[in-house]
Amino acid sequence: QVQLVESGGGLVQTGGSLRLSCVASGSIFSNYVMGWFRQAPGKEREFVAGINWSGGSTYYADSVKGRFAISRDNAKNTVYLQMNSLKPEDTAVYYCAADRRTGWQIRLRVTEYDYWGQGTQVTVSS
Repeated sequence: QVQLVESGGGLVQTGGSLRLSCVASGSIFSNYVMGWFRQAPGKEREFVAGINWSGGSTYYADSVKGRFAISRDNAKNTVYLQMNSLKPEDTAVYYCAADRRTGWQIRLRVTEYDYWGQGTQVTVSS
């Protein structure tokens, strides 16, 4: 089992930045692919960014490419999402998730992740 706890959300103006953190406990964090997802009101949960076990491979949704950066520190059991140039359409609850299956293949579907955090709210005002 893996427990995931996100933090770092908040209210920011358009063009601002936030850094989300997700701390994992309970299992071997460094074995897992980690992902960030988000869910806006009335919309489906969607993939934002993913990172493989070593941090050597990352993948981003087109909507955030060039603005967001995912990273991880396996010594601290933590994955980060640096969000820059934020837009009102980035407003959502952001979730981190762990995929225990391969460690190297970054998957994009909600159903392919095994463990989820409780989410942290990000609100971008115009």
